[in-house]
Amino acid sequence: MTDRRLSQAIAEGDGISVLVHVRDADAARRAEAGGAEGIVVSSAELELKEHTGLPLLAYGLQPDEARATHAVVLTADDEDTLTGLAERCQELGLEYVVRVRDDDELERVLEHVDPEILLLATDEADSEQPPLDRVLELLPDVPAGKLAIAELSGASREDVEELERAGVDAVLVSGDVEALVGDAVPDV
Repeated sequence: MTDRRLSQAIAEGDGISVLVHVRDADAARRAEAGGAEGIVVSSAELELKEHTGLPLLAYGLQPDEARATHAVVLTADDEDTLTGLAERCQELGLEYVVRVRDDDELERVLEHVDPEILLLATDEADSEQPPLDRVLELLPDVPAGKLAIAELSGASREDVEELERAGVDAVLVSGDVEALVGDAVPDV
């Protein structure tokens, strides 16, 4: 297994990359076989480096809990905490992805930690606004040169295609990868 960087996996792929949330090693192997370009875990006990060659992204874990992964999602609650967490990730050799919910939060994040990868969340969508529209509303504020991941757990293939057309680099989902990537997966 190679220790690929998440940013590398997302940036070098053809089209949009799919990152899949998994709960066990079997699901990680199925996601990789189905065309995923990254695996998302939310348990410190779930060590998957032996089971997949894909980059592992820790979601909902602190950097010290995420040592068995390649990258960690940080939340932009306050600038001082975020800056400290970003520094800790660098000390541990982890890439970090900062989750943002609105334009103001995005601006603060870019000012204080300037991450390479941003996770565009749908938390701030009102009850009338579909999650896909919320992501597409945040996307134009992501500066050129940054990687954008859409957090859209229930994405359909049509959603993924629309995100790709809009310029989103990756989508974080739960479920069947093959249904989302379709013919994009080469036969090996």
